[in-house]
Amino acid sequence: MRRVEHVMGFPVSVRIDDEDFPEAPVDGLFAWLRAVDARFSPFRPDSEVSRLDRGEVREPGPELREVLGLCEEYRVTTGGAFDVRLPGRRLDPCAVVKGWSVQKGAELLAAAGARRFCLNAGGDVVAAGGPWRVGVRHPEHADRLCTVLDLTDRAVATSARYERGDHIIDGRTGRPATGLLSLTVVAPTLTEADTVATAAFAMGAEGVEWAAERAGCEVFAVDAGRRVLRSAGFPVYR
Repeated sequence: MRRVEHVMGFPVSVRIDDEDFPEAPVDGLFAWLRAVDARFSPFRPDSEVSRLDRGEVREPGPELREVLGLCEEYRVTTGGAFDVRLPGRRLDPCAVVKGWSVQKGAELLAAAGARRFCLNAGGDVVAAGGPWRVGVRHPEHADRLCTVLDLTDRAVATSARYERGDHIIDGRTGRPATGLLSLTVVAPTLTEADTVATAAFAMGAEGVEWAAERAGCEVFAVDAGRRVLRSAGFPVYR
């Protein structure tokens, strides 16, 4: 089974290799992602995130509390480089919400019996079963790959400047993070892979070592000087 839909501002594709897998869980996956977008998007004035930011919601619901708890955990561990409450800006937990919500979507598929599937959300991937080959885009050439991964029951996420420019802010300085061109993290879940990739990118060059030292994480990065930095266990396809 294969399906692609545009959700949360990017294409989400799912490929399930299990024979005769039913449509209903896939419908449920995309319904979940649409619901997350409606509730957590800072770009929707009626979302729970926007209403909380304006003070119209006194206590966030349990799922938003979970997301904000992760945001605070990463703010503390990065020394403030990762911060979803930057001065003069609206509350924006998207860096956590994307990986968190897609990981939970993958768990919905697994609970419904899917064993071998690939869920790709705007280039960030949950690979269940395997092995799966996943390409990482070259940070300066859209038609090239800089590496290919061999993944089994892992997730991978990349933070970079090539799609949205200097959009990741170092919360310690309030300025765009420019020390890296791209940074890819492989982790047990997309919640961790996506958030660690963004947090490490915000830290700049020092974030590569920080990410590599996190339990279960492997890192591939290209710095502003175009040097390739890779942790020893990064799962390169050979």
